[in-house]
Amino acid sequence: MGKLTVRALRAVLAVVLTGTVFVQASMVWVLASGNDPEDGSLPLTPLRVITILGMVAAQVALVSVWRLVSMVRRGTVFSHAAFRYVDAVIGAIVAAALLWFAVTALNAPGQRDDPGVTVIMGGIGLAILGVALIVLVLRMLLAQAVARDVEAAQMQAELDEVI
Repeated sequence: MGKLTVRALRAVLAVVLTGTVFVQASMVWVLASGNDPEDGSLPLTPLRVITILGMVAAQVALVSVWRLVSMVRRGTVFSHAAFRYVDAVIGAIVAAALLWFAVTALNAPGQRDDPGVTVIMGGIGLAILGVALIVLVLRMLLAQAVARDVEAAQMQAELDEVI
């Protein structure tokens, strides 16, 4: 992975992480200070709490990707230590999907005249779970690569003994 690619990705991750922390802090301040004007049309407080939790899930994924990029840069990504970060990304994506389903459930009563919106939102939740499955497949590929790397190291050690 090139230096420019790593720097660009880290810049994007840093900007997104900083932005989510800023928005979270603002939302927590609004909720804690009691300056949360609701007109009764939507349950805004639960939606704000879900949004804050969704940003936590995104932040977990961002930090995990940052750590994986660092491992790639050092050439240590094909190790058992990488699984912890990949598992964290999968968990964050599943958490985001569950939070999206919660938003869908909160929004559903207001969509009784047009249930298509709820169906579309449910489909988006399934698509988010599909992303988690894609990352799970990539984790399996990483497991195969790590196993092959270990096997190659063992064969090299045996060859070194013979020579």
